[in-house]
Amino acid sequence: MMKHMIEQENDNEIFQQVDFSKEQLAGCEFIECRFVNCSFSASDLTDTDFLDCSFEDCDFTLVKLNATGLKDVCFKRCKLMGFDFTLCSDFLFQVEFDVCQLDYALFTKKKMKKTTFRQCSLVECDFTECQLTESVFDDCILTGSTFYRSGLTKADFRTAIGFSIDPDQNHLKKARFSQAGLAGLLEKYDLRIEA
Repeated sequence: MMKHMIEQENDNEIFQQVDFSKEQLAGCEFIECRFVNCSFSASDLTDTDFLDCSFEDCDFTLVKLNATGLKDVCFKRCKLMGFDFTLCSDFLFQVEFDVCQLDYALFTKKKMKKTTFRQCSLVECDFTECQLTESVFDDCILTGSTFYRSGLTKADFRTAIGFSIDPDQNHLKKARFSQAGLAGLLEKYDLRIEA
């Protein structure tokens, strides 16, 4: 267990196996930092800024967010269940997810152009009025997730499963779907699609 002093400004640090739930993080700034196998469970990240940071195998269960900055942040194999991205600062907001558990996360009204979700569980997520132009849902599970008045222009759902997207309620121009995914677009019509 490595002990790190958390400063107001932290630059180019590597944090391994740190339990941040016991640390005062509100108002801190992290630039080009790497977090490996850390717990942020029940942490207060109010006004905390993360710029060009990566999180690997981290737990964000019940984290408190308010004006939290996620600027060019990559999450790998992280547990972000119920994470409320709507409370994060919109300024330079940019995230990427790789093999993450994002069930019940809220993305309502976030601008997330060109966001990549790779092999993520996105069960029961809320993407209402979310701007996801050119975003990629690569090998993701979207069962029960809500897409309503969402900007999905050029989004890629070819390898995603479980989604239900109403073409009349979302912007889908040039969005990409596999033949198997067509059922998720036609669900409201109660059609039987057979091979």
